[in-house]
Amino acid sequence: LIDATNNTDVFAEMSGALKATALVLIKMANDFRLMASGPRCGLSELKLPKRQPGSSIMPGKVNPVIAEVLDQACYQAIAHDLAVTLGVENGQFELNVMEPVIAHNLFGALNCLTNGVNTFVDKLLVDLEADEASCKAWLDRSVGVVTALLPHIGYEQSAALAKEAYTTGKPIRQVIMERHLLEKERMERILSPRAMTTPGIAE
Repeated sequence: LIDATNNTDVFAEMSGALKATALVLIKMANDFRLMASGPRCGLSELKLPKRQPGSSIMPGKVNPVIAEVLDQACYQAIAHDLAVTLGVENGQFELNVMEPVIAHNLFGALNCLTNGVNTFVDKLLVDLEADEASCKAWLDRSVGVVTALLPHIGYEQSAALAKEAYTTGKPIRQVIMERHLLEKERMERILSPRAMTTPGIAE
């Protein structure tokens, strides 16, 4: 156990670390919510496990309830941090009579985060799936993949490809084939997801 006398800095650091962890977890949970948005008007990159019958106002919609559970647990942990902050601030000299509220809220924050993370792992991450068809469609429509072609066809031709793709709505692959810039097999090798996410230049 930590002696409450002259340890207010320790309490503040512990609580601050829990708050920082909560903020990181909120960011992560919200990223999952955004990547799972859709299926028609969102990113639809992930398929979240169905953990409830559906939306009460939109039949058939799968709400990201487990990510929202983690968010709420983190909000509560941040609220605990405020109580710890006030308790630490109200100590006088080498004695802090606010030890009970500090300890209660430190353990409260820790419990919230522990339960929230365990629920997130068990009810979301374990059965999480990528929406491969949607991800492939996003990749096929992406103009940014033209960056991978820079070492092979140069900046000017890459910029021209991007401009035509933006203007016409054609996929980059189609424009490359129409301009006869690369053989199809080499183009597919260069623009493959694995090649574009692996260090180095694809040949």
